[in-house]
Amino acid sequence: MKINMSSRPGPAAMKIAVIGQSLFGQEVYCHLREEGHEVVGVFTVPDKDGKADPLGLKADKDGVPVFKFPRWRARGQALPNVVATYQALGAELNVLPFCSQFIPMEIISAPRHGSIIYHPSLLPRHRGASAINWTLIHGDKKGGFTIFWADDGLDTGDLLLQKECEILPDDTVSTLYSRFLFPEGVKGMVQAVKLIAEGRAPRLPQPEDGATYEGIQKKETAQINWDQPAEAIHNWIRGNDKVPGAWTEACGQKLTFFSSTLSTEGLVPEGETLPIPGAHRPGVVTGAGLILFGNDDRMLLVKSIQLEDGKMIPASQLFRGADSTGLELTEEDLVTAEAVRGAWKRILPNVVEVEDSTDFFKSGAASLDVVRLVEEVKELCDGLELENEDIYMATTFGDFIQLLVRKMRGDNKESKCVIDHVEKTVNKLTLRMPHQLFIGGAFVDAEGAKTYETINPTDGSVICQVSLAQVSDVDKAVAAAKDAFEHGLWGKISARDRGRLLYRLADLLEQQQEELATIEALDAGAVYTLALKTHVGMSIQTFRYFAGWCDKIQGATIPINQARPNRNLTMTRKEPIGVCGIVIPWNYPLMMLSWKMAACLAAGNTVVIKPAQVTPLTALKFAELTLKAGIPKGVINVLPGSGSVVGQRLSDHPDVRKIAFTGSTEVGKRIMKSCALSNVKKVSLELGGKSPLIIFADCDLRKAVQMGMSSVFFNKGENCIAAGRLFVEDSIHDQFVQRVVEEVGKMKIGSPLDRDTSHGPQNHQAHLQKLVEYCQRGVKEGATLVCGGNQVPRPGFFFEPTVFTDVEDHMFIAREESFGPIMIISRFASGDVDAVLSRANATEFGLASGVFTRDISKALYVSDKLEAGTVFVNTYNKTDVAAPFGGFKQSGFGKDLGEAALNEYLRVKTVTFEY
Repeated sequence: MKINMSSRPGPAAMKIAVIGQSLFGQEVYCHLREEGHEVVGVFTVPDKDGKADPLGLKADKDGVPVFKFPRWRARGQALPNVVATYQALGAELNVLPFCSQFIPMEIISAPRHGSIIYHPSLLPRHRGASAINWTLIHGDKKGGFTIFWADDGLDTGDLLLQKECEILPDDTVSTLYSRFLFPEGVKGMVQAVKLIAEGRAPRLPQPEDGATYEGIQKKETAQINWDQPAEAIHNWIRGNDKVPGAWTEACGQKLTFFSSTLSTEGLVPEGETLPIPGAHRPGVVTGAGLILFGNDDRMLLVKSIQLEDGKMIPASQLFRGADSTGLELTEEDLVTAEAVRGAWKRILPNVVEVEDSTDFFKSGAASLDVVRLVEEVKELCDGLELENEDIYMATTFGDFIQLLVRKMRGDNKESKCVIDHVEKTVNKLTLRMPHQLFIGGAFVDAEGAKTYETINPTDGSVICQVSLAQVSDVDKAVAAAKDAFEHGLWGKISARDRGRLLYRLADLLEQQQEELATIEALDAGAVYTLALKTHVGMSIQTFRYFAGWCDKIQGATIPINQARPNRNLTMTRKEPIGVCGIVIPWNYPLMMLSWKMAACLAAGNTVVIKPAQVTPLTALKFAELTLKAGIPKGVINVLPGSGSVVGQRLSDHPDVRKIAFTGSTEVGKRIMKSCALSNVKKVSLELGGKSPLIIFADCDLRKAVQMGMSSVFFNKGENCIAAGRLFVEDSIHDQFVQRVVEEVGKMKIGSPLDRDTSHGPQNHQAHLQKLVEYCQRGVKEGATLVCGGNQVPRPGFFFEPTVFTDVEDHMFIAREESFGPIMIISRFASGDVDAVLSRANATEFGLASGVFTRDISKALYVSDKLEAGTVFVNTYNKTDVAAPFGGFKQSGFGKDLGEAALNEYLRVKTVTFEY
């Protein structure tokens, strides 16, 4: 761990003796030298198993005298030769950053400025050698470190400097040390030396009020007491993680528990039970890990277990037993194995021969060596990323090589997922469609095995049974997404690697585009050729676009007023929000998923998505492709189900931090209310529309007719930005209507899989009925039905392309969208631009709009005045992945697509430094 500090020289350089060890001692030593002090000698521990301590190793390279006394005194008296060696250096201050040896007072008191020591607790609390452990075991809410003046007591010297930090609920010794005690401790030691050099270092007597002393934590004293609440058990486990390790007797052996958490919302204690002597209730081995119980019946979750033979396993695999079947290594694998064997030999110099049975840790490896092995493997295996936990899970060389080869082949057995496909031969393809919920990287049945039928709109037949998510399923999915965000690989990989995964996912979508387009035709009634180009084609483009953004999400540095005589640096960080809930409609099932999810994932979030209940199949096929792409488990979760159950629970869930919704304004309002009342979630909404299209007499009439048709009838009118009302200038109105009717007559209504079909079935039966009633109301109010207006007399949910004229502003069909293939045409007086703009804007919706004119000044004026998130000029439906998309007024807020979409899934943090 490298600590960045300013290198400006202190006011007075001192001669310093550094007494201690470890990387912490090395960092303190380095920064003292950078500050201009002279380190006259380093006293550290003797080499262990032929390996020098990092502090001594660095000092030796710098030419600083290094002394490795095995002891400093005998029979209670300082060794004269040791004292003489020390005194010859002429040190003015002793700095003890981390020291495991007992240093006699003859050394402590010798320098002019005395000696200062680092202690990892807020003294006088937790005096003793296991201070970090006891800080966690006692459940302290605040922790920190103390730098004090050494005396002849045990951590009782006068205080010089203290710094505190918050203890997080799942902190372990390692995380607390890495997050605060190490980096801030190094800075604190350097600051303390500076204060001494400046003559400003305080000496504050330690209060005895609140003082505690605890002994060294050892394995024999780390047994778990089960007769206490879950939080106390959790604190005991994390306080002993990783050394010495909290343990219990179970399964006829000692089991040591690691990676404990109280974050168990959504976890269901269902699985194989683990009887534990003395425990309030048996443990339960689940897919998430081992659930344990306190005497208050609260749960905690343990994710890793060390067996008595030293092997570390995921807690979820406790009852799976050892896998005796090893991979057969190829010649290339054997070459890699020998290269890795060489790395083990370099790290373990005391081991004469590295054999398959050689245990990494029993051979003398420490935590620093784990980091080194990870880096060596990355160099030897073309950038292969290992986690530290991988090494703890495969400690012998043979097991490690097996794990390594599985990862290189991409067939790590832990990532295998059993999928129960529904198979259908359609469009000269064999479709293989998942039909279960997708939670935590696995396809699973809904609670109670509940299902529903998804219907083919072309003929009304049942495609298959699909799992129907329940509230408990939402809780499980959110828990999986939360765990993936907070503890999983997704948050640890670099932004560039995240982009690489999204590029891979886009490639898989492209490879499967024919199957995906066929599923869209089967499940949503999308015309196959349109689905291939738009539904699927734009989905591929969207993921590629946002994959490129992953490593370009940047903050800023901001000049602020300086705190003279000091200076300030202020910067912003753009961070992912956390677990995001996405609720999408049924008109573009895969494309709506992609528009929202790609930006969400690029920003680094995890997702629970609810596809429309009537069109779940491409979302589930997409989930399968995420496994093939290598997206880590829990990052993406897919829950088919009803909005009133799944959508509502996502809106209410306290662990969901963002909701992105596309659908009706009415439902959008309910979502906003739920998000506000639950935990003030961030929200983005793309809601209803009644997009006006103004066609002036000076337009290119042929193009206006062509694009006017597309603006209404594209995707069967099931298009959020469809032109809900066309305003046609009086002088060309009749001619425009005539040409439109002629074009409507040429439209081919038929099966969406026929290549010459231009108009397929509406999405589902209820929507078809709504369109029939919409047209009936238009006729009743006095609008002229020029053509269409009826269901097509054939199986399935087909509706005739429809044209209404003489539509007046007060009519229902002038104010409300049909979301179907119904063209609403109104006249406006020739030359009256402001009047038609007033009519076009007289709506509570503002999603999109359009204007056709050859007059550039008029086009600019109208586009400026139209109150809509998108304005098309002499075109329509021209969306692009790089262009922001979203509405005004009751059409919602927030953006999909473009750089602006990323901001919907990011939070901005301001960080200010003083130096």
